[in-house]
Amino acid sequence: MVNQATGHIICTAHGKGRVHDFRLFKGSGVRVHPQRQCLADRGYQGLAKLHPNSCIPHKKRPNTPLSVQQRHENRQLAQLRVVIEHVNGYLKRFRILAERYRNRRRRFGLRFNLIAGIYNYELARSA
Repeated sequence: MVNQATGHIICTAHGKGRVHDFRLFKGSGVRVHPQRQCLADRGYQGLAKLHPNSCIPHKKRPNTPLSVQQRHENRQLAQLRVVIEHVNGYLKRFRILAERYRNRRRRFGLRFNLIAGIYNYELARSA
């Protein structure tokens, strides 16, 4: 989770092996305040059942293109989500997320949280 205004990483979660993002979110136990807006990508279909104030892009149906209004809404949501994608890209520079992790699985969470802490420290230092 990332704070939209500041870009700080609020919390992290990881699973054992390959786990879908939405399944990881449901299993992590992290709950977002109902008044907070939750921005997500298309992988989080069904998030509206868990969090009423969520924004998910519209999906194109087979043989039915998106309307102009839906495309405009998707583009606005993408402009807001770019902050999150930049954070993901920064974390992938450390290669712990971009490649196969070959060290002890026990220490993956510790190392990932340390990288998130380094990112938050650098962000606070540059501001």
